[in-house]
Amino acid sequence: MTRPLRVVFVCAQNKLRSPTAEAIFRDTPGWEVASAGTNRDAETPVSRDLLEWADVAVCMEKRHRDILCQRFKGALPDERILTLGLPDDYEFMDPELIVILRRLVPRRLEGARPRGST
Repeated sequence: MTRPLRVVFVCAQNKLRSPTAEAIFRDTPGWEVASAGTNRDAETPVSRDLLEWADVAVCMEKRHRDILCQRFKGALPDERILTLGLPDDYEFMDPELIVILRRLVPRRLEGARPRGST
């Protein structure tokens, strides 16, 4: 049996968008989820250890992806760092954000597998 797909959701402060994604996908069968922020004063700052744990990082904006690729080069292959293009316009658990995440995230992760699996 393969282990669950490990997904880390990333925004800047880890207060609104990425924690919302973590909350709504927490009980997704076959997934383990976490969230973090790129800012050093984020609720949970992104770390090399977290990215090495993850199979996929799902960034809310391109700038978050750019930061991960620069600051943590090699912790997660670039092709496993995805971008949703969601601006910082939402509150935590915003109903519109939930609808968007539920539509985008499963599509973006379709076919994703744990690192090292065939």
